[in-house]
Amino acid sequence: MVGLRLRFVAMDVALEVLRQLVHYSCHFLVPWGFAKLFWSESWKNAGWVLMATMLIDLDHLLADPIFDPNRCSIGFHPLHTGWAALGYVVLLCLPSWTCRVVAVGCLWHLATDWIDCLLMARAA
Repeated sequence: MVGLRLRFVAMDVALEVLRQLVHYSCHFLVPWGFAKLFWSESWKNAGWVLMATMLIDLDHLLADPIFDPNRCSIGFHPLHTGWAALGYVVLLCLPSWTCRVVAVGCLWHLATDWIDCLLMARAA
């Protein structure tokens, strides 16, 4: 009985590590791939702009507690709502190169957090 319980605990820990690895890789590595794929001539600038879109997480400062590893950000924080996503889509339609990069970064950020929410729900 104890051995079985330890196996489940080890599996839970492994899934949590995998979830965090996927989440933070999507936040910090994938955007550089997007930059290289979509803006190959100025991929470094695009990459830094994509990294700057992580600032939408400043809305976490409005929450109590500020950080909760088991809280789904989508729909909870103001810059992680459907209305915010609509604003990011509008940015995507503007002719400015920078606006489009910011829009892609913010939409990818929401997608990444949504993936995290799905993994959290699966683990529960």
